[in-house]
Amino acid sequence: KLPIISPVDKKGRFIDDVEFFKGMDVFSANKEIAKKLQTEEMLLPMKEEILHSYPHCWRCKKEVIFRATKQWFIRVDHLNLREKSITLANDKIDWIPAWGKKRMANMLLFRPDWCLSRQRYWGVPIPVFYCAGCGKELVDTQILDRVEKLVKKEGIEGWFSHSVEEIMLPVGLWEEMVCPECDCRKFIKGEDILDVWFDSGVSHYAVLQEREGLNYPADLYLEGSDQHRGWFQTSLLTAVALNGNSPFKAVLTHGFVVDGQGKKMSKSLGNVISPQQIIEQNGADILRLWVASADYNEDIKLSASILDTTVQSYRRIRNTVRFLLSNLFDFNPEENRIENNGLMEIDKWALLETEILLKEVTAAYEEFQLHKVCQLLQNFCTIKMSAFYLDILKDRLYTFAKDSSERRAAQTALYQILLTLTKIISPILCFTVEEIWKYIPGTKEESVHLCSWPKVSKEIDKGLKEKWDKLFEIRNKVCEPLEEKRVKKEIGSSLEAKVVLKVRDENLRNLLLESKRDLPSIFVVSQIEIQKGTRDLEITIEQAKGNKCARCWNYSESVGKDKKYPDLCKRCVEVLKHPASNGKLSNKSNFR
Repeated sequence: KLPIISPVDKKGRFIDDVEFFKGMDVFSANKEIAKKLQTEEMLLPMKEEILHSYPHCWRCKKEVIFRATKQWFIRVDHLNLREKSITLANDKIDWIPAWGKKRMANMLLFRPDWCLSRQRYWGVPIPVFYCAGCGKELVDTQILDRVEKLVKKEGIEGWFSHSVEEIMLPVGLWEEMVCPECDCRKFIKGEDILDVWFDSGVSHYAVLQEREGLNYPADLYLEGSDQHRGWFQTSLLTAVALNGNSPFKAVLTHGFVVDGQGKKMSKSLGNVISPQQIIEQNGADILRLWVASADYNEDIKLSASILDTTVQSYRRIRNTVRFLLSNLFDFNPEENRIENNGLMEIDKWALLETEILLKEVTAAYEEFQLHKVCQLLQNFCTIKMSAFYLDILKDRLYTFAKDSSERRAAQTALYQILLTLTKIISPILCFTVEEIWKYIPGTKEESVHLCSWPKVSKEIDKGLKEKWDKLFEIRNKVCEPLEEKRVKKEIGSSLEAKVVLKVRDENLRNLLLESKRDLPSIFVVSQIEIQKGTRDLEITIEQAKGNKCARCWNYSESVGKDKKYPDLCKRCVEVLKHPASNGKLSNKSNFR
């Protein structure tokens, strides 16, 4: 019960009660105090300066002066506010990342009472009057109601522009107001403002519960990891006090943007990269893709080289879409679509992989794992599509008859893949997908952003996936000796090759025999031969038999046997004799 001593005024000077140093700035007085102590022989003989951490104003960099002053507080333990908030934090809120739960609970557990008042020139005033004689606060509900109406009408400035009499007189209490402590009849307005965290902390009450179209509690609160101490905590405390529940169902926190070396960005260091700069140079979608690709659980690095990597990632996705669009230039889904049972097995596999992508991406979005979404999209576009399916598909798309069931089946698969891919990348590359959407054939919504999310299939054909995963694996093994032959210049294009597969395992050999018709296109070679072997898998690369077809570039022994088309293989001859065929097809899409 010691008295509170506060010998410093509002300007940081010692008050008149301080002997010898009254009126002096507290920091300027340090040397004078040391001299006085020496004069009075109250200072130890040794004197030295110690460098230590001391709080500074983050704007002007001047030292902060501590004073003991009266403030307004919220008692965090009043009516079990702390206990109720901790229980909600532990049991009712989804924290992303999960460590946020423990951090919030610990902060609440050791939180002191919440100081609501601040001494600043700007902000929301605390509408309290004080006795001019003794300083006793006057809190009256009628006056508070009057202030509320005044602020609603004139804004916060109404509190500052009107005198005490003007605020109190309409209430009819001016003549009756007497200080209960000293009987003084003169009052002054308080100069304190509310803590800004109280302003933002009650946004659930002032915004979510007041405006139409918004829900309470919020599905998600999203901010930096420092807001466990700030916005998240003050929102929770005020909501529990006002409503007895949490203002949010989930809370997501993220790290902060730093430069390529992990240093904090600041103008003084000259390492700041502004969003406007990125947008001007690369477009808004590059900025969005970089944000989505980053693992926000930690601080997020940004540099020119990182942005270059993001640009490359963007191009992989965009180039995949360009291929899909360019091969749908003559496809009308209402007229040319092939039913699922009429698709080739590799087309069914591609649609299956698209379904798996949709399922995994949807789950990642729901868990706010945007970087995982980007990884899945990159893997799908680069490996599953560009390096495998689309590479295999070129022969069918470019050399089969225009209206053949095989080519239309391929286009049907490409169309469905394109629709799904465009929709699932729309939350991230929102401008690019609008551009894509304009070129997609068929009847569709005005904007991709007006579409429903694709439905996730509950059943996956595991047998089909296992089969093609195995063929994919064998294809990768075949590519190695093919590349060696190319490096040695024993072959030019892989179409000059014949692949001989010697297989010991009967099940694998049967799998390959079942797919023998598709294997040349899968391996991108002209011919394939399957033999019984003594090893698990033995791969031999030989020169393909026959001559090169001038149209499809495959090697075949049928080249030269047709008198009308002596430089074409049998398959291409049949295509050219087909009345709907126009020969080799070209890219007609304007999407770049």
